[in-house]
Amino acid sequence: MGIEDILMHDESLFQNINAFDPDYVPPNYNFRDTQMEAMAMSIRPAMKGGQPSNAIVLGSPATGKTTAIRKVFELVEKNTEKVVCVYINCQLHTTRFGIFSQIYKKMFGHIPPETGVPFSRIYDQIMKDLQKNSKSLVVAFDDINYLFQSKNANKVVYDLLRAYEEYPGVKTSIFAILSDLEFKYAFDKNVNTVFIPQEITFPLYTYSEIENILRDRVNAGFFPGVLSDDILEQISMYALENGDLRVGINLLRSCGNIAEADASREITQEHFDNAIDSLVSINVVETLKSLNDQERSILRMIADYDGVYTAGELSELFKQKTGSSYASFNRALDKLEFVRLIDTKFTGKGVRGNSREIILRFNPDDYSF
Repeated sequence: MGIEDILMHDESLFQNINAFDPDYVPPNYNFRDTQMEAMAMSIRPAMKGGQPSNAIVLGSPATGKTTAIRKVFELVEKNTEKVVCVYINCQLHTTRFGIFSQIYKKMFGHIPPETGVPFSRIYDQIMKDLQKNSKSLVVAFDDINYLFQSKNANKVVYDLLRAYEEYPGVKTSIFAILSDLEFKYAFDKNVNTVFIPQEITFPLYTYSEIENILRDRVNAGFFPGVLSDDILEQISMYALENGDLRVGINLLRSCGNIAEADASREITQEHFDNAIDSLVSINVVETLKSLNDQERSILRMIADYDGVYTAGELSELFKQKTGSSYASFNRALDKLEFVRLIDTKFTGKGVRGNSREIILRFNPDDYSF
């Protein structure tokens, strides 16, 4: 099939390709009822004119935190006009002005001018509107740890949670969405006195839950008969082994794209295998880019060696070449294993008790690093 045929071909395996988008919110959202009920209980007082509660929404990546908060916000706004719910992606919006511009947009329908308008005026308009209309404001900060990296977290949270001091009657709360609890210890004392959250935990999905969720996406995204149960089970297991539901959703889309390019009316085992190879290659490239100089140096040493290093042997060589400490080496080695670039295999007692064999999980000849 030529390029023009690919672009113009009007047959498709997808009945709704958007069902595989990262921001797709499924109509049926299962296995998170307990967490969503806890979120709703935090917001419920605001629907009756009271003070909403703060919350930490905690869980590993791809455990449904973002989708759950979007669903709850959608339900709140469907049932009342007294609560303004704003979702902020902190990977995209990290500045004080940028974050309050998103709140302003939600409330007034447009972004404020980027130049010529001081932050204080935008802040004042937001708070006075809440005050005038007796509305509460609930803001969800997804990946709030990015605000600490930009050093804006304390100021933004303070601006929101202590607004009532300057604007009496204004009620605000924060949902902090993240993967660990380290951030809360970085807040200033003035923020900690007003940010007293409940914790809402999202556990990892089980295999059965992953398969059910992916089956719903298949039913929403593909036409009937496109994907067999056998391929779906393989995709579900791969997602479980990688600890990331999003991997499974991306695989569904990739399988569909590869099958369409092959002019096939169904997704075959070959299409699945090709999608896996492509996904692994992309993941390795992105992971290699994320390494620091020390981690990359260790990886090169492993790749350049004809035999198999033990951790003890490699640590001695690394220390001789760089002068770095054993602690630094162990941290770097643990990172390489965590991001799945290497495996370590315990072989018995050795020098310094460090007798793990180190095995590369990818072919270094296929990548530059």
